[in-house]
Amino acid sequence: MFRLPMTDTDFTQRFIFTDADVRGELVCLEESYAHVLAKHDYPEPVSTLLGELMAAAAVLISTVKFDGLLILQARSSGAVPLLMVECSSEREMRAIARYEEAQIAADASLPDMMPEGVLAITIEPKLGQRYQGVVSLAGENIACCLEQYFSGSEQLPSFFILHADGRRARGLLLQQLPAEQISDEEARQASWQHVTTLAQTLTAEELLGLDNQTILYRLYHEENLELFATQPLSFKCSCSYERSAHALQSLGREDVETLLDEQDGCIEVDCQFCNEKYKFYAQDVTKIFSQQSVDSQLSTVH
Repeated sequence: MFRLPMTDTDFTQRFIFTDADVRGELVCLEESYAHVLAKHDYPEPVSTLLGELMAAAAVLISTVKFDGLLILQARSSGAVPLLMVECSSEREMRAIARYEEAQIAADASLPDMMPEGVLAITIEPKLGQRYQGVVSLAGENIACCLEQYFSGSEQLPSFFILHADGRRARGLLLQQLPAEQISDEEARQASWQHVTTLAQTLTAEELLGLDNQTILYRLYHEENLELFATQPLSFKCSCSYERSAHALQSLGREDVETLLDEQDGCIEVDCQFCNEKYKFYAQDVTKIFSQQSVDSQLSTVH
């Protein structure tokens, strides 16, 4: 299991408009993004797309209160059949992509790489019911697709900007809150339009290159904002020897022993996310299934 220490390069930061019913979130990922890219030799368009999805997961984890896992999983029939990001309520994340490099042009876009794609947003609480929402990847980028999802499924007006350049992944989220500051519906919509119109002037270069305070001043120096403390994020892979052993158990003893013979006495289980390798020899396999037998007997007794 790999884990990076939390640093001031990986964080989210919330802000609110004190005179309007709008909240915002800014995210910056460097160390965790670099760690994900270091494990796989992704083509540039894929690393960019994966960074944007990581930034999306980071801003979304800040908008929900639960104990568990948030998963963004994009699938398609194209050159990138899978993008996946997991972010826990402890703000620990990992990510992976599957791709066919020969089919990816240097300037490939989301529609080019993931035609007929869908994005599933899954919340898996440690206790309680699993929730999943799905949206088509019909937009020109991931930000557009998420806006469509929140507009249709959540009935919550939301505005996203997501950018990544292989070194840094950044995101901006704006969401309209229930009416408190402004009760008149026409005035609420005008306020929301004003805030999002200003956000649309933010360039990729500015989002990737400027600090949060400078970005907010650049966009909203005439508005009243409250900026909260940063909340750190980090890379962490949830793989472990125990999880790999459990995966072998699920195959059954006969199949595992056959696999052991085929692989010259050593089964190597690789984590697709972090490339950690877990090795199992004959004595390990015997121990795994002996323990399984003991656990089964205890379960029967009780």
